[in-house]
Amino acid sequence: MGLVPTGSLLCGVVLALTASLLGGVNVHALEASGVLQVSAGFGNDKQSFIDSGTGLLRYDEDGVRLQQSALRLSQDLGSAYSAEATINAYADGDLHLGFTQAFLKWKPLSPSPVRFKARAGFFYPRMSNENTAVGWLSPFTYTPSAINTWIGEELRIAGAEVAVFSPGRARRSVWSWELNGAMFWGNDPVASALTWRGFATHDRQSLHHDRLQFAPIPAVVDPEIVNSPAWIEPFREIDNRPGFYFGGHLRKAGGPDLRVYLYDNNADPLALNSDRLYAWDTQFLSVSVSHPLTPRTQLLAQLLYGQTCMGDGLVGADFQSAYLMVSHRIGENRLTARWEHFEVDEDDVLEVDPNDSDGSAFTFSWRRDLTQNWQIGAEFHFNRNFVENRATLGMAQRASQRQWSAVLQYQF
Repeated sequence: MGLVPTGSLLCGVVLALTASLLGGVNVHALEASGVLQVSAGFGNDKQSFIDSGTGLLRYDEDGVRLQQSALRLSQDLGSAYSAEATINAYADGDLHLGFTQAFLKWKPLSPSPVRFKARAGFFYPRMSNENTAVGWLSPFTYTPSAINTWIGEELRIAGAEVAVFSPGRARRSVWSWELNGAMFWGNDPVASALTWRGFATHDRQSLHHDRLQFAPIPAVVDPEIVNSPAWIEPFREIDNRPGFYFGGHLRKAGGPDLRVYLYDNNADPLALNSDRLYAWDTQFLSVSVSHPLTPRTQLLAQLLYGQTCMGDGLVGADFQSAYLMVSHRIGENRLTARWEHFEVDEDDVLEVDPNDSDGSAFTFSWRRDLTQNWQIGAEFHFNRNFVENRATLGMAQRASQRQWSAVLQYQF
């Protein structure tokens, strides 16, 4: 087996480099920001996938809970370098404390209209116009779209990204652009939970070294069929092959922001590790746009289309999802409505492991700023979904889920 960078190794290198550079840096340059959300929710009684069920939502019981707890630390390392890490704490899931991002950035000052920047470590591609707040949360709704729920669950980059960009002000233009590309390791199981469970809608992001549960589907766990566990560790390296993505941004000052990304983890679908986790060969296209309709009203939309497979044609699927969202500010209030559709279409010959699923969802959210730090809000989410493999668990394939929640947020 060749020696290649894994997620843990890359993050360790970043942290070691950061620690060595910090020796000559003023500690007062350390910046901290964070968010804490406590919510009261009710209305959903279908067992969550987090508890090995088949529900698409995060919670399956009414009550008060810690919804989000995130701390982002940023350290200036000089004129060109900086380091950033986001630490999260959750009361649910497999891992309760860890980090969702940790990376070193390089962005030198330059008078040129065309400039360069790079980052290395563990991070999200910047393909979302929805999840742009502290902790990779959404400033619009408390429950992100199915697209960005999946990205938060299964997709993270353990590698390096290089970008060439041109700010519009450097060219006396209203248009700014960026082209970027990355090479990474440690994202081999991506789309496995998406295939076997289908899309979900919730705000819990997988932590580094986290384990993502789903229902014990008979064909998946049967030693005579797929023989895989009813969980994945989404950031594992299995085949020692690097993946890559390419992205493009085009933004007009006061106008639309378009982001287009092509992702390919370049996985070997025959690779299998000691935990019987396969590498899934996964590619997708993401197109995201944000456009201000008025100074107070914003339109957002995103389209995701891709495919994945594992084994020698053992399991495969095409997947797609799209959302349309309108958000409007009235004084200190933000009102947001989002419609979305999501679908997974089986593309294999293993009849005992049916994996078709689809659904649509509506989310309505209200958020009000009380002070610079405090915010209250409420949200209603409703979805109808079909998951074919529920029948193998003795469950109805179709389900409807609704969830009401009230949220108190502190942000600094």
